[in-house]
Amino acid sequence: MAGQAEWHRILARSVYIGLVLYAFVAACDCGQVQNDTLTTPHQDNATTAIPATITPSNTTKDETYLGFIAAAVSVAFFGSNLVPIKKVDTGDGMFFQWVFCSAVWCVGLVVNVIQGYPTFYPIAMLGGFLWCTGNVTVVPILKCIGLGMGILIWGSFNLMMGWFSGRFGWFGLNPQDKFTRPELDYVGFGLAVLSVVMFMFVKSEGTRTPSPEEQRLLVSKVNISAAGAEESDESWVDKLSPNQKRLAGILLSACAGCAYGTSFAPVIYPQQHYKGASQNGLDYVFAHFSGVYATATLYFILYAIYMKNRPKVFPRAILPTLLSGLMWGIAESGWFVANQKLQESVSFPIISTGPGLIAALWGVFYFKEIKGARNLLILALAFAVTVAGSLLTAFSY
Repeated sequence: MAGQAEWHRILARSVYIGLVLYAFVAACDCGQVQNDTLTTPHQDNATTAIPATITPSNTTKDETYLGFIAAAVSVAFFGSNLVPIKKVDTGDGMFFQWVFCSAVWCVGLVVNVIQGYPTFYPIAMLGGFLWCTGNVTVVPILKCIGLGMGILIWGSFNLMMGWFSGRFGWFGLNPQDKFTRPELDYVGFGLAVLSVVMFMFVKSEGTRTPSPEEQRLLVSKVNISAAGAEESDESWVDKLSPNQKRLAGILLSACAGCAYGTSFAPVIYPQQHYKGASQNGLDYVFAHFSGVYATATLYFILYAIYMKNRPKVFPRAILPTLLSGLMWGIAESGWFVANQKLQESVSFPIISTGPGLIAALWGVFYFKEIKGARNLLILALAFAVTVAGSLLTAFSY
């Protein structure tokens, strides 16, 4: 009981610190935009229009400093946002996702108010659809291979998809060819691929038997439906063998990473191609989060129809899931700021792989999912490869 209360206090303090840091970054970002607007020289009406492009924003030390703060907030909260629901039964994950995305949309609404209700670009909702589709797999991944392994694998695929789409201009984006040391970019990408292979050799205990106290305080293993019948919490994952769980967890993590890695493309596209579109990443947060919530609602409706209006609902998971969604919304908003201040070639490697390190630390020291000298050695080497790949990719720009 005392241990549970302690980590709840730690998470509450972390959320508070994240909110303060995010408010600081957002306020400074708004101030920078207003100053740029006031100091913009008068343009002659006869001047030829220049197509909208993303220009480097890290031209001052202050902007770079804010970008790294935003990236640090994103890494910490992405790596920890699933901790509140790790020990809470969430069934097949559909109810969890809908509640989670409800909290995400609330964060987007707050950002929209702070930004002064900027123009809503519906195309940015497509990014929310891609992310939410990948997020459907989170609960099965947690049950198959655990928190640490899941985030490490999907984070690596996230990095690779972001690298390909940005480097070669996939999905209509402008290719990123402004590399001062392109050879470092290729080496960094190769190390990211190597890290994925190394993570697959780390064996994780994805599930464990809850203690009687956890069963009593967190969730009952059996829910009583309105008709009085008992409804089991078992999902399709529980019917798999250990090897099948491992394979399913790796494949689902790869699919989730690909979906996550392409979710920013619909947000960057209007910035590059729409005339007069805002270059402030926070102006697209609400549209992106609206796509997340709309997709989650659609999936939950389809799920309720499939379950004949008897979806698996877990009331004790609501508050932890709302906290998890709040942390994710803060992290994603920080990523938007980091993209603007540091450019995607710098922020993407850091934020794609950094959360995996945080999650693995939770898995090793708190959840005890990763054990044994062999596993810890492989994990340490994978950490080193991941960090080296991220740094090389960042320094190549």
